[in-house]
Amino acid sequence: MNIQHPRGWASSAPDKLAFVLADSNESLTYAELVQRSDRAAQAFASLGIAPGDTIALLVENHIRYPELVWAAKNSGLRYVAISTHLNSADASYIIRDCGAKLLVTSWKMRAIAHGAIVDLETQPHLLMLDGCEAPFSSYEALVGTAPPEALPGRRRGASMLYSSGTTGRPKGVATQITDAPPEAPPHRHAMLVSRFEIDDNSVFLDAGPLYHAGPLRFMMTVQRCGGVVIAFTRFDAAEALAAIEAYGATHAFFVPTMLARMLKLPAQTRQSSNLSTMRHAIHSAAPCPTDVKRAMIDWWGPVIDELYSGTEGVGHTIISSEEWLLHPGSVGRAAGACSIKIVDANGNILPPGPAGRIMMRNGLQFAYHGDPDKTASVRDEDGYTSLGDVGYLDADGFLYLTDRESHMIISGGVNIYPQEAEAVLGSHPEIEDVAVIGVPHVDMGEEVKAVVQPRSMPQDPVALENDIIDFCRARLSAIKCPKSVDFVAKLPRSEMGKLAKHVIKASYWDNHKA
Repeated sequence: MNIQHPRGWASSAPDKLAFVLADSNESLTYAELVQRSDRAAQAFASLGIAPGDTIALLVENHIRYPELVWAAKNSGLRYVAISTHLNSADASYIIRDCGAKLLVTSWKMRAIAHGAIVDLETQPHLLMLDGCEAPFSSYEALVGTAPPEALPGRRRGASMLYSSGTTGRPKGVATQITDAPPEAPPHRHAMLVSRFEIDDNSVFLDAGPLYHAGPLRFMMTVQRCGGVVIAFTRFDAAEALAAIEAYGATHAFFVPTMLARMLKLPAQTRQSSNLSTMRHAIHSAAPCPTDVKRAMIDWWGPVIDELYSGTEGVGHTIISSEEWLLHPGSVGRAAGACSIKIVDANGNILPPGPAGRIMMRNGLQFAYHGDPDKTASVRDEDGYTSLGDVGYLDADGFLYLTDRESHMIISGGVNIYPQEAEAVLGSHPEIEDVAVIGVPHVDMGEEVKAVVQPRSMPQDPVALENDIIDFCRARLSAIKCPKSVDFVAKLPRSEMGKLAKHVIKASYWDNHKA
């Protein structure tokens, strides 16, 4: 098929499933998806939403999600998908920052949505799914009266997704709205389709929240190819395994915490799962512990693929199971049009081996919305961009991540990247989760501390603290290891598995006098 868009599949296979919410028994055919997204696009236009305007979506994984984003994509709009795990203040910040002309939310999210609009200087149009409360109007009522016809002459819209904000306020990643029509696929499409063998026979288990870049972009990639996307209102490890067998899933997208949860299922549940249809199980969004990755390959076979990228979309690396077993710990080699270089603090290119700032380039241009200084700070004169990660290339061109630049600890003038210690401590038998951070120290500036979520709270915390420190020092240089350990009931992680280190560090730094 020439047209790589749901519209083509609605014409040739109107009754083919495009989207399924597995745990709510709801589904959309391609004909329904296209008709409803056309109605939604017409409804947005009737409100005066014009090409280039921005709409915000504060909606959980919902049967209406695909039509909302395709309506924006088909209308030349920017669409901002807001995390449903934010509080009202954080949601309000994004709505205000992006300049949304329309906010679409749901009955389930109404409390957050009401709180988010209270202090807005300029009120956007307000629509609500599944019911409505003033000042919101009914989405269904507006869309139901709109004509099911495509808006003529529109350019392809673009996402403006906000970074996870694990180091503070998130920033909107604004990609260019080009002159390309909605039917023309975006930059990354051909690379994802080719590398992961996505076609109209693909059954893609999309296990994450659809407001996140990975699940959202894979959903739209699969629907351009005529496959079916299987999503969930919430992730449950056992239900995800059952859905692979029930729907004959060929592909899946997970984050490492999801893999870890599946590995913790009872042995009988794991052993009885039929995974024979799975060809590519892709994980991304956060570092995956090597023991988790190896255990998944042992269980599922060589179908575990890793994708490293960022919301900015300026480059990708991919690694297969076979490659990873030969290069354990790597996130892969540059994919598609991407090129990578590693540079030191002065911008000089480093040879294979030494760690430095990872710079990527694939020709895609973006800007951090409203922050030209931040945009300039991550881009060099050759068009390479940093995602804020530190790492190195080996002699074969495989990339290894060592940490985030923002997580660096400076102790006595020495730069320490905590991910190395976190990887070691993650294998300690008494540790469920761990964050290694820098805390204030009167002489050294910062001191290395481990904040540990133990499998169970220790009866003798001092003994376990000493054991953890000794465990690390037996495997790493002492300077990289924690000098102290604090125990907490749970570490703050995003739903995509990223540690919110700014939250962890706040309790140690907020009252510190420099």
